[in-house]
Amino acid sequence: MSDFPWLTVLVLVPLVGSVAVALLPLPAAQAKQAGLAVSVVTLALAAAVAAQFDVDGGMQLTETHDWISAFGVHYALGVDGLGLLLILLTAVLVPLVLLAAWSDTDQPLGPDGEDESTRQGTGRAFVAWTLALEALSLAVFAATDVFLFYVVFEATLIPAYFLVGGFGREGRSAAALKFLMFQLAGGLVLLASVIGLYVVSAQQGSPSYLLSDLEQLDIGTEAGRWLFLGFFIAFAVKAPLFPVHTWLADTTERATPATSVLLVCVLDKIGTFGMLRFCLGLFPEASQWATPVVVALALVSIVYGALIAIGQDDILRLIGLTSLSHFGFITLGIFVLNTQGGSGAVLYMVNHGLGTAALFLAAGFVIRRRGTTLISQMGGVEKVTPVLAGLFLIAGLATLGLPGLSTFVSEFLVIIAAFQYQWWVGAIAVTGIVLAAIYVLWMYQRTMTGPTVPALPGAEDPGAGSDGTGSDGAGSTRTDLTVREGVVLVPLVVGLVLFGFYPGPLLEASNPYVGTLLERVGVTDDAPTVTSPESETPASAEEGS
Repeated sequence: MSDFPWLTVLVLVPLVGSVAVALLPLPAAQAKQAGLAVSVVTLALAAAVAAQFDVDGGMQLTETHDWISAFGVHYALGVDGLGLLLILLTAVLVPLVLLAAWSDTDQPLGPDGEDESTRQGTGRAFVAWTLALEALSLAVFAATDVFLFYVVFEATLIPAYFLVGGFGREGRSAAALKFLMFQLAGGLVLLASVIGLYVVSAQQGSPSYLLSDLEQLDIGTEAGRWLFLGFFIAFAVKAPLFPVHTWLADTTERATPATSVLLVCVLDKIGTFGMLRFCLGLFPEASQWATPVVVALALVSIVYGALIAIGQDDILRLIGLTSLSHFGFITLGIFVLNTQGGSGAVLYMVNHGLGTAALFLAAGFVIRRRGTTLISQMGGVEKVTPVLAGLFLIAGLATLGLPGLSTFVSEFLVIIAAFQYQWWVGAIAVTGIVLAAIYVLWMYQRTMTGPTVPALPGAEDPGAGSDGTGSDGAGSTRTDLTVREGVVLVPLVVGLVLFGFYPGPLLEASNPYVGTLLERVGVTDDAPTVTSPESETPASAEEGS
């Protein structure tokens, strides 16, 4: 079984499922059921991959085949601790997204130059594009050939564009175009660096795009810095990081909450994944050279993202902007170049995915009941849907880093790392936590507390029957969290609590990767040490986790 191509099968299952759902003339209900079944099978395969993974084994389950020999391009896949965690995150979120959007994709949420008659079969299209995005994202996180990575990196834009432009509110087409233009611009810069890697490798022998070969190259200082910039700019756009973040708020405001989860919690992780895998892994000298500027950009993202989130009235736009601040924390953890920062950044990527997904999806359920995305037109939701309001609150508290929830562990590690780097960097980063408390608690107060505001026309009651509408005398929806909505939100909230108290499994997977990466960068720090019970000799914190 060790020779079984687990990663190829993991990518092919959702990809084949996407094609089948798109081409077979299935009714929308059956297409959704088929898509959900495919996503569950993909989750089972991801779990099988995790079961075989040795946390101390480096890159595993590798597959390498010649693809374009003349250019040194290979079809090469493999997973280490970083890739495994993001593969699992993707596999967990996709079935939850499909369940959350079960009814949202039957009809458009708002006109955008078309009538409903032209939107038939949208449920099937949403499922197909979602599975396609899942397959390509899994390929990105498993690719160990730079050229293969670039191809699937760019290919993710196709389903993402159609998910944003095809579903959501009025103005979604313009938001999808803005998203695509930013991403394509970053991709073109990345392409220049990918070509540059070919030139460098060809000058030092036979060309190769394999990560294992490129890590052995002696890339000169000047060439390394230029190549680093190409990779970093593309990943900063994807992440997103200030100042190339402006597509983020428009996209999350106009897309459906389910699409925003796929973009922010899965697709955007490719940016920070790439910073670790390629910027630090291939260009260690250039990474140290760029650290002061990147740290400054991360700090601006943390504070600026939190400040502008405070003033938003659209709840989806507000949640989207919180991610600008969170990705600033992740980037800061990566580029302070110490053990706590690297571990905190990897942990933050997973915890942000869980917390922000819960917040987006809970907000989507509230929006459906209230008939609006505007915070100023909500109020008193907790009186009529207390369970939904409670889960929304837990997701919000995770976003602001409340102790006992998983994001706190991530932020704590990053803040420690920032103070180790420079005390003033840590002091500025801490303000992001304070500002997060303001925008989260103020958002909850305005939407959930106070007198109940009558629902607007178009509001739906998920428990009202086939018509999907209905309200009580006060204009409030009658139904609290439905079974389907509970199946979506409860696992995410459980994950937030579980990893808040017991982050050990995540750290065990990520710490060996972080330690190896920092050794390659040539950075040593005063990481805490513990005594190994077996040997009674000091062992690093990574080995003892």
